[in-house]
Amino acid sequence: MSCTRRWLFTGITAFLALFAGLSGLAQAHKPSESYLTIRTDESSPAGLSGQWDIALRDLDFAIGLDADGDGAITWGETRAKHAEIAAYALARLSLQADGQPCTLAVPRQLVDRHTDGVYSVLELSIRCPSPSPAELSLEYRLFADLDQQHRGLLKLQTARGARSVVLDPAAGKTPFVLRDVHPASQFLSYGREGVWHIWIGFDHILFLVSLLLPAVLVWRKPRWEPASSFRSAFWEVAKVVTAFTAAHSITLSLATLGWVSLPSRWVESAIAASVVLAALNNLRPLVEGRRWLVAFCFGLIHGFGFASVLQDLGLPPDALLLSLVGFNLGVEVGQLAIVAVLLPIAFVLRRQWVYKRLILVGGSLLIALLAAVWFIERVGNLELMPF
Repeated sequence: MSCTRRWLFTGITAFLALFAGLSGLAQAHKPSESYLTIRTDESSPAGLSGQWDIALRDLDFAIGLDADGDGAITWGETRAKHAEIAAYALARLSLQADGQPCTLAVPRQLVDRHTDGVYSVLELSIRCPSPSPAELSLEYRLFADLDQQHRGLLKLQTARGARSVVLDPAAGKTPFVLRDVHPASQFLSYGREGVWHIWIGFDHILFLVSLLLPAVLVWRKPRWEPASSFRSAFWEVAKVVTAFTAAHSITLSLATLGWVSLPSRWVESAIAASVVLAALNNLRPLVEGRRWLVAFCFGLIHGFGFASVLQDLGLPPDALLLSLVGFNLGVEVGQLAIVAVLLPIAFVLRRQWVYKRLILVGGSLLIALLAAVWFIERVGNLELMPF
């Protein structure tokens, strides 16, 4: 097999794998996250207290909350499962203080609404041998056997400051030195969260992919023609990515700082609509040559979507700017990683029928269809897809 054919075979395989992956991942377009807060508490005899917010939809999948099967989880159905919820959650969380195991209990449960739905709120009573530990070790295993994409977002609050950490159920024990809250660790933690969010934010990824697919082509009515050089394709991508980054950074900052607020349902619906329009534009371009402008305008909406993650996670007041910058840079790193994989493959394949017909046209139709379902779900507050 010649070098060119090997490149072509590798490229086609990678592209098909990418689309298959996106389609499969998109089935779970609402990422599963829980929010765990542990704080030093001088009013508590044990010196520690906590709270754990777990999505009702995730608990329903794990242990079944919807008793009557009508698709709606009521307060009565949740309350009837309080003991089972507490037992399930506590069996998947262990905490040690200075190497000694702590005892966790759930004295009270409530419900609260986050930007992506209703959560069960578990108040945690934590009893440790040492009321003022120097080091904590936490093992988080929630939904480890059900959802490999699930993550726990830990907010560890002490008298010396707060830090946030993304918890992977498969990572094992995670140690924390309580007297060592360094700004760099705060920055890196939020950076990792930014990368993680762009990689599981499938609507953001599909919007970006929709804009990038035609970057290696030039529209000469009535058809797409291959771009003449990698340089021209690269600059087209650079304009799109820069515009998208600038726009979502503006609204991410405004929303996170509390200066602008939009209803989450409107934002999520508009994001889905942006994916539909960007994908359909690949079939019959209306704004060809100005995709950077599309990226900027819709990027403003996507910034509000990114902000909802930080609002749920909670920014530490003493490191607000640092955490915001870290999260935003993390989003950019995740975004550039996607571009670094997509652009070379697209450029190699740009002259092939399979790219112009199957990947550009077929892929854009698939993206538009999927996003249209998301749009209907979000506008109507419906669950049309059984996942």
